[in-house]
Amino acid sequence: AEHVVAQLMPMLLCKSGKNVPAKVAAEIMGVTLPYIYVGLQQGKLPIGCAVDISGKGRYTYYISPRLLYEYTGVMVTEDMTYEKKD
Repeated sequence: AEHVVAQLMPMLLCKSGKNVPAKVAAEIMGVTLPYIYVGLQQGKLPIGCAVDISGKGRYTYYISPRLLYEYTGVMVTEDMTYEKKD
């Protein structure tokens, strides 16, 4: 049963519309915040998207829990905690 929950959790988080904070994604990936921001802006980091709504270089970021899980193998819970495997 635990295995089934682990498989379903990424789908549930994605459907919940939760946004993983860039800081959490950076910690999980072991990179800097600028790496996350620029990677999303350039479309080179497949964990979410960056949108410049104003057209003035002020981006809004969305990081999908499901995509982050698929990319890193680390699952982020609804309370934004995670357990990084070594």
